[in-house]
Amino acid sequence: MSKTCCVTGHRDLPAGRLPEITAALSAEIDRAIAEGFDSFFSGFAEGVDLLFAKLVVQKSSEHPGIRLLAAIPFRQRFERLASVPETAALLDACAEVHVVSEAYHEGVYRDRNRFMVDRSQLVLAVYDGRGRGGTAGTLAYARKTGRRARVVFFK
Repeated sequence: MSKTCCVTGHRDLPAGRLPEITAALSAEIDRAIAEGFDSFFSGFAEGVDLLFAKLVVQKSSEHPGIRLLAAIPFRQRFERLASVPETAALLDACAEVHVVSEAYHEGVYRDRNRFMVDRSQLVLAVYDGRGRGGTAGTLAYARKTGRRARVVFFK
């Protein structure tokens, strides 16, 4: 049976901390793979989501059977991602692409995040501790629904 992990994290990562954040996130993905996780959900937002997707694709070449999954919040966002060569290549590398809503609406990103958490046993978060926003909300939802969560903190 497949074990699924998803990611949540900030879009605005400090450039000076990017190598450190990348190394820490990569180590958490390696740890998840060692624990038997083989499916990895990304929401394909800028920042952490796309970094995670790139790392999973890299690791899939080293670990056959590792699958990248996409959860795109709404159809127009999918079309924009598919029109950019770098993100189109990542979408092509996905074993599954889920478009959560046909149209944008308030709360569509929250719905996308809950879609991923509901289908995952582990949530990886790249988080700076701010009390509000999508990452904080996704972590709270993961804990409320009994999912394991591991956090890469940065300031």
